Amino acid sequence: MSAAAPRTDEARAHDPGPKPWGCGLLAVDKPEGMTSHDVVEVVRRRLRVRPAGHLGTLDPAAGGLLLVALGAATRFIPVWQGGEKTYEGVVRFGIVTSTQDLQGEVLERHDAVPDPAAILEASLAFLGESSQVPPMASALKVGGERLYRMHRRGEVVEREPRRIEVRSWEWLAFAPPDATFRVRCSGGTYIRTLAHDLGRALGSGAALAALRRVRSEPFGLERSVRPSRVESEPQDAVWEAAGLTLEQAVAHLPTLRLEEFEANELGYGRRPSIALARARNLPLSAGPRSVVIAGSSGTVLGLGELAPVATDAVSVRPHVLLPWALREGRAGSGDRAP
Repeated sequence: MSAAAPRTDEARAHDPGPKPWGCGLLAVDKPEGMTSHDVVEVVRRRLRVRPAGHLGTLDPAAGGLLLVALGAATRFIPVWQGGEKTYEGVVRFGIVTSTQDLQGEVLERHDAVPDPAAILEASLAFLGESSQVPPMASALKVGGERLYRMHRRGEVVEREPRRIEVRSWEWLAFAPPDATFRVRCSGGTYIRTLAHDLGRALGSGAALAALRRVRSEPFGLERSVRPSRVESEPQDAVWEAAGLTLEQAVAHLPTLRLEEFEANELGYGRRPSIALARARNLPLSAGPRSVVIAGSSGTVLGLGELAPVATDAVSVRPHVLLPWALREGRAGSGDRAP
């Protein structure tokens, strides 16, 4: 039996599903007291989309922006996770807890609370790049197990420090022993640990009293919905209020558009070559998910890397290909090019 004829970009654009929320991002304003997992389950159940996953855990006690990837868009989660984060919250000075927030056991209390000038000066030392040891009460895995599970058993294990960057730390109000702040930082920064380490530097101790994520670049709370709206409103109304198609959600990323015959080559498992001039202003040899690959009509086909193969040519090397990019009769299986 001969292979089916290649489909056009326009036909593939409908493959993610008949409903626009079949592949994209939904911005949810998570309330305090709800787990990130529970938010994903509400979205998955109400929009009837699988798979679904969030772009970064918010602790149950924290609130704010939780981005939920739907359908094939879950394959793009790693490229969104690295965006700069903005948080607003409250630090309580004079206390040290086992979880670095107010949810844990109180380990120390201190009567002396630093004055605003001391807090401002001490926080300056945290600006820029540094190494941060993740807290035991976190969702990170060590040896295949979540740290918070070990923490609940009273275990403490060694955690590798991670590179973080604090780009700004503003103090908005002081009402001792509390201080309200806004911080901009790299993805993967633990704000609880920032608060804890600041308190240690000041000698007073400190714990995170409240936290709200307001941005995960380039996305914000201005187009978001509460889980209660997801539960109560029609699917199309929820999507109109807070949804982004995959194409909209990757619009800020470096993108290469392929001609139809090049997209077909990609779909058959080959690595098409393009003129170097077409890769102008795009990153070269920058990693397996450094470039969004799109078809001639703009339909996103996958993620990959552009690698020079001659003085005037570049090879398109896919790392992730979405289902509608694949062609019948392609050599091998899976979603990686040989």
